[in-house]
Amino acid sequence: MSDLSTPGRPAWPYRLAYGAMAACLGVMALAVFVNVVLRYGFGSGIAASEELSRLLFVWMVFIGAAAAYPAGEHMAFTSLVARLGAGGLRVMTVVIRLMVVLACVLLGWGAWQQVVVGLDSHSVVLGYPTALLPLPALLCAVVIGGCATWELLARRPLDLGHAAEVE
Repeated sequence: MSDLSTPGRPAWPYRLAYGAMAACLGVMALAVFVNVVLRYGFGSGIAASEELSRLLFVWMVFIGAAAAYPAGEHMAFTSLVARLGAGGLRVMTVVIRLMVVLACVLLGWGAWQQVVVGLDSHSVVLGYPTALLPLPALLCAVVIGGCATWELLARRPLDLGHAAEVE
């Protein structure tokens, strides 16, 4: 978990993201627990439990991914990049950020297409618009792509603070 007191970085987006992930996890755990107890203890179950858990899991994963990028918590293979000289590191920083932006554009475009398709269909049990499943991928792509674009334009260097770890 990132240090929420980092200077120059507002803490409220992280608190909001961590709170939303905790809420998703709590509701998922409760829904699955109640469903298991009902199914094995009483021979019945809650049909909506699986759909709700799947929806919340997707949201939790993408909220976490969006919160992890600006905090520098995504997996990084820094061993090769750290061996480059200063010039190579500057070039690789631009290349890596461009690749992140390209990946976000592709993810965002695909997610947008799925959101549009899902607007007219509804889930079987709960009846929510199925556009809610790809929507967090679209939002995550916007957040990460925006952060990577800002880092690229601001010429922010790669954070190789993970050098002490084996990666």
